[in-house]
Amino acid sequence: MKFAVKQDRKNAKSSAPALREDAARGRSLSSIRNIGIIAHIDAGKTTTSERILYYTGRVYKMGEVHEGTAVMDWMEQEQERGITITSAATTCFWKDHQINLIDTPGHVDFTVEVERSLRVLDGAVGVFCGVGGVQPQSETVWRQAKKYHVPCLAFVNKMDRKGADFDSVVKQMCEKLAAPAVPLQLPWGTEENFKGVIDLVSMSAISFGEESFGSEVHKSAIPEEMAVAAEKARAKLIERVSEADEQLIEAYFENPDVPADLLIAALRRATVSGQIVPVLCGSSLKNKGVQPLLDAVVDYLPSPLDVPAVAGIHPRTGETLSREAGDFEPLSALAFKMANDPFVGKLVFVRVYSGKLEKRQNVYNPRTKKREKIGRLLRLHANSREDIEVLYTGEIGAISGLKNFTTGDTLCAENDPIVLERIVFPEPVIAMAIEPKTQADRDALKEALLSLTEEDPTFRVTMNEDTGQTIINGMGELHLEIIKDRIFREFKVQANAGKPVVAYRESAQKP
Repeated sequence: MKFAVKQDRKNAKSSAPALREDAARGRSLSSIRNIGIIAHIDAGKTTTSERILYYTGRVYKMGEVHEGTAVMDWMEQEQERGITITSAATTCFWKDHQINLIDTPGHVDFTVEVERSLRVLDGAVGVFCGVGGVQPQSETVWRQAKKYHVPCLAFVNKMDRKGADFDSVVKQMCEKLAAPAVPLQLPWGTEENFKGVIDLVSMSAISFGEESFGSEVHKSAIPEEMAVAAEKARAKLIERVSEADEQLIEAYFENPDVPADLLIAALRRATVSGQIVPVLCGSSLKNKGVQPLLDAVVDYLPSPLDVPAVAGIHPRTGETLSREAGDFEPLSALAFKMANDPFVGKLVFVRVYSGKLEKRQNVYNPRTKKREKIGRLLRLHANSREDIEVLYTGEIGAISGLKNFTTGDTLCAENDPIVLERIVFPEPVIAMAIEPKTQADRDALKEALLSLTEEDPTFRVTMNEDTGQTIINGMGELHLEIIKDRIFREFKVQANAGKPVVAYRESAQKP
């Protein structure tokens, strides 16, 4: 009995800071989800993100990628080409949970955006085309997610398209990605007859009201023609989850028809540990299957409390340190992206791992060994901003007013410093020469190139000593094309660009 009292006191003591944190921030840390949408180009990432924003009430009108009206594709170049170029961050709310969402590009030239986003996220949703299945860039982004141990959900999109095959995509995930993919849904209908999904957890059929743009979700009994397939698929689902979770085995022996709440709890544990990748399906363009995907994000992906404590080293002693997620822990945050905003200047995107960031607070940069004062704190919604007073543990936001920070720098307290692991970026693979058209453009071009190199660590500027040319280096032709376009439009600089010149040298062939 004495032991029980001691244990209760210990639990009460450990839960007290958590209660104070929840009161300050207005919601518990366990209700936060930091997720990214990752996929091959044209799998439907941005369309899925737009539907998420609409159903969570973040926007009142759906944007379409093909019309150039998508909220998350805000750059002129993105709207013209119908592709995502830069990762866009936003915050929305679903069933009392705060979802911090980053929509990432699918094109290989902008792989830096996926790399730095996955470095700071707790979970990811991999979107796969129901027709194309696992494509080359799907493999790249999946490998990046594995590198950072990010638990994933899979969403098989475009199930209304001709040739869509759910089973084939799940099989490809298992074979090509070595992913422990387990379907939680079956498609209800095929191709143009796609009506909705059969949910294997609750054993119900879910359809979406077409007149309400999918806002009305209808649950009904599973149709007779799909009942046998659903029973088989659920039995297989329980078997796969039981292999990863001992608690579910015990529940299964007591009752083979495992209740939905026990199955959801077991699925969450298996997903967070990376032993299972739940697979859902739908058609984002036709507004079908997105709300169950949001439910799955809340039910199965980890909160900042479910992931291991962030590790780092002491800048002076080299000692290994760790920071638990909590508002009353010492500050540790990572600057994962820079952006130049025409209205607020240089923006530093940060993820807070422990402690909290407040306006006018001093933060220490272990790399420069200097401290700087935070000017403004901002919550982001694509290219629009909202001023806030404080960023709590587990949140993602931006800071304006910091001068000497670059991508990968740590923000911490000067009296309790820590250096978090930096982000490693790939080397550039292609080069292009660039020169100002007039003498007046020379300084403006220099400033534009400096600004762009701060934003993008895979973009480099070098000077060829032999030819005197300024050479810009990037990840591909499209990458440099976008950079060139931004120099002309965004920075209003007139310049000529072309292939680098090779300096030929003469040498004696024989004495």
